[in-house]
Amino acid sequence: MTTSPQTAAPSRSRVAAASLIGTAIEFYDFYIYGTAAALVLNTAFFPKMDSVAGTLASFSTFAVAFISRPLGSAVFGHWGDRVGRKSMLVVSLLVMGLSTVLIGLLPGYAAIGVIAPVLLVLLRFTQGIGLGGEWGGAALLATEHAPPGKRGLYAMFPQLGPSAGFIVANGLFLILGAVLSDGQFESWGWRLPFVASLLLVVVGLYVRLKISETPVFQAAMDQRRIAKVPFAGLMRHQWRRVLLGAGAMTVAYTLFYTATTYCLAYGTDTLQIPRTTMLALTMVGVVFMAAGTVVSALVSDRLGRRRTLLWGTGVAIAWGLVMFPLMETRSIFLVGLALAGALALMGLVFGPMGAYLPELFKTEYRYSGASVAYSLGGVLGGAVPPLVATGMQAGGLGVMAIGGYVSAMALLSLLCLLALPETGDRSL
Repeated sequence: MTTSPQTAAPSRSRVAAASLIGTAIEFYDFYIYGTAAALVLNTAFFPKMDSVAGTLASFSTFAVAFISRPLGSAVFGHWGDRVGRKSMLVVSLLVMGLSTVLIGLLPGYAAIGVIAPVLLVLLRFTQGIGLGGEWGGAALLATEHAPPGKRGLYAMFPQLGPSAGFIVANGLFLILGAVLSDGQFESWGWRLPFVASLLLVVVGLYVRLKISETPVFQAAMDQRRIAKVPFAGLMRHQWRRVLLGAGAMTVAYTLFYTATTYCLAYGTDTLQIPRTTMLALTMVGVVFMAAGTVVSALVSDRLGRRRTLLWGTGVAIAWGLVMFPLMETRSIFLVGLALAGALALMGLVFGPMGAYLPELFKTEYRYSGASVAYSLGGVLGGAVPPLVATGMQAGGLGVMAIGGYVSAMALLSLLCLLALPETGDRSL
């Protein structure tokens, strides 16, 4: 009677490692683009625009991937609900990784003219397709393998992937900024993190090919409970939860991409804080994000997902009004506090989501539902804030307006959470 748990434990350990490593690699790919968009892509691919227009253009290419993510979620979700979680995780990793490598090899505007930004947009779109299928599969891999009462713990691992991926991505940019001159970095140095993604993809594939299909999906297969068109069933029966889940996710995206992508550009260009200093402060903030992710995921197993999320979102409403006054002081300590506070709160609302979104949906279309809700939240909370903040700055509205926008997105998430049920005690 003791052999079954003993043989199951290593399998669960491998699942935790695969979900963490996979999302870390996927988000590494995504974040190096965000960092490059803030630092160099405006001059490499949009050199004929003024600085504000060039920054808006590079952030627009950043936003393209968020727009394509719901499409990727629908496609990967369909097949993930039809043929299994594991196979789609392998395909999504390949799509994302190869697109990233090709961006690193893409000639700039000076070499091939207007074709360069066109190809950049296409590759960025493909990146979003891959990431759209990644998170949902990784979250389901963890939650559908988890024992009762520990789904928050198991789903914590894919939620830690973004912190790990961001630290590696920004760490590389920090090293390159320290060892290369500005000219070298802008000419070719920024490409190295993109090309390095190839090695990470190989590692990720090795890990993912060794995992097993989830027992929940396997049971659905055995019982012939597989929907012919999962997305259609999702829209027919649980469309309201898709929209509310997307709204609940918005605050996490808004906090993260305002603190990292926009504030990186704002701190270096407007506040004249050295690039390496801003990158270092952001990396410290991401450590706080990881801590918040762990704490909230574990607490959600005890207090419930919804209750934990409501607390974090409520504090985020207030922090939006505090964040930019701290930034405006130009004090390194207070700027770091502004970023660390925003990212810690992002972790607090992100940690339980790895279990909460999958728990909202039925097995027959869980991959589709969780993925689409997650990605739609990214359109509003990830693609829009850098564009809105840059536009507000150019229009002279001031940083308090930007902070008000962050608070408004947090309020939207709070209202959506109030309309959703608790799911922590639900059987999958």
